[in-house]
Amino acid sequence: MKDCEYQQISPGAAPPPASPGARRPGPAAPPGAGPGPPPPAPRWGSSGSGSGSGSIGHRPRRKWEVFPGRNRFYCGGRLMLAGHGSVFALTLLLILSTTVLFFVFDCPFLARQLTLAIPIIAALLFFFVMSCLLQTSFTDPGILPRATVCEAAALEKQIDNTGSSTYRPPPRTQEVMINGQMVKLKYCFTCKMFRPPRTSHCSVCDNCVERFDHHCPWVGNCVGRRNYRFFYAFILSLSFLTAFIFACVVTHLTLRSQGSNFLSTLKETPARYPLPLSASGQPDGN
Repeated sequence: MKDCEYQQISPGAAPPPASPGARRPGPAAPPGAGPGPPPPAPRWGSSGSGSGSGSIGHRPRRKWEVFPGRNRFYCGGRLMLAGHGSVFALTLLLILSTTVLFFVFDCPFLARQLTLAIPIIAALLFFFVMSCLLQTSFTDPGILPRATVCEAAALEKQIDNTGSSTYRPPPRTQEVMINGQMVKLKYCFTCKMFRPPRTSHCSVCDNCVERFDHHCPWVGNCVGRRNYRFFYAFILSLSFLTAFIFACVVTHLTLRSQGSNFLSTLKETPARYPLPLSASGQPDGN
């Protein structure tokens, strides 16, 4: 940068002549008046009459807004959910109803008769199950971005070296050398790219998922590389919670039926009803 030279101007000196295109200053403000209000800031997203107002107010669209798959995004793209939203809601309903009935009808009796550790353990298991379920459902399972139009055209041009003017689709497989071993890659005609190993295209979500295991409708999402640990933690913790509630309900019925009829005791504990439904609705790990 060039060095600027500053010179002190005497108070009585005349102001420098203004250039022909310069704007004349307005009248001076009174001595007691403060600075005037600042000029209004431009409103983003509003269409003005000037030539540059449309480009200034235009907000670029985010990737989740133009996502070509069948996923639905919430909270500004921070949460994503695939299809089978009704089945996912049924999973939440089964877990919540079973746990609420257990805390209402069984926990007070067991806490008085046995120990306060029973509701504490049940609450910890319940919050861990819900945390794993929500992370499995709303986490990106490992979706690979699709090839753009330019990338797909460049790939097809690179494969077709014959120079023919007719269109030739890319081959279904391609062999590449990875760490000294020949690996066969499969081409996805939907995403227009060669998929990495252990990557499959989910027909429900319409996405290529890395290390794709299966699409689980009970959690409303695919199970892939990025939510493997959450899914298996959910399966394991839900099994522990179901077994714990079942054992506590059986203990409750046994203690209440001492000195009374077992059928009448069974009618007084509604927490037993959702247990078979919850056990049958538990997702598998296939």
